[in-house]
Amino acid sequence: MVHPANMETIELKKKSDLHLGRKLYHAAGVCLMIAIYSFAGHERSWYILGAATALAIPFDFTRLSRPGLNRLAIRLFGPLMRRHEVNHVSGMSYLFLGCLFLLLYDDPHILTLTLLFLAFGDPIASFFGICYGKDKIIGNKTLQGTMASLVVCSLIAVAYYYFHNIMTERLFIVAPLSGMIGAVSELVPVGRLDDNFTFPIICSVLLWALFHLFGGFAV
Repeated sequence: MVHPANMETIELKKKSDLHLGRKLYHAAGVCLMIAIYSFAGHERSWYILGAATALAIPFDFTRLSRPGLNRLAIRLFGPLMRRHEVNHVSGMSYLFLGCLFLLLYDDPHILTLTLLFLAFGDPIASFFGICYGKDKIIGNKTLQGTMASLVVCSLIAVAYYYFHNIMTERLFIVAPLSGMIGAVSELVPVGRLDDNFTFPIICSVLLWALFHLFGGFAV
């Protein structure tokens, strides 16, 4: 095991730190997945994301049992890592698994909306929770962070539904409901699982239910 104190050249961030670099990296990485899906298509995305996952996860587990490899990983990715990830699986591995789950859906709108919420709603909630959060709801999650996620995801939903002509006659019902889905997916913990894994699953299942309820699949 590698203790954070032994990493002299890297100042590892805690989960409670603002860590803007990680948030920007998270948003950019998820947007890249959206771009790959949009241009490569559903089947090729399986191969691309599957190959990336097959490389990333074994490396993540291997470094935990090999201190030299772990130190190298921390030197390379330390500015993007959190302190607890030194001796635990990183959030990136959970993210890959969560995004692989999304490929089980045939509908591109469920997948794309979930990824957009994950790319922007999740880091926005964290940002506002850390900077302005005063009222704790669940664990370290705050009312202020959850409301910020609700607003951002609702605005994303409005724009997405409008430009794709999905449920536009019920736009001011389904958009806030979609925003609530994004906010709840970020808020609700599932045991000790990382939210990079649980968010895509919870969000996509709830969006699937919303689409069925309001006729989103009719387009």
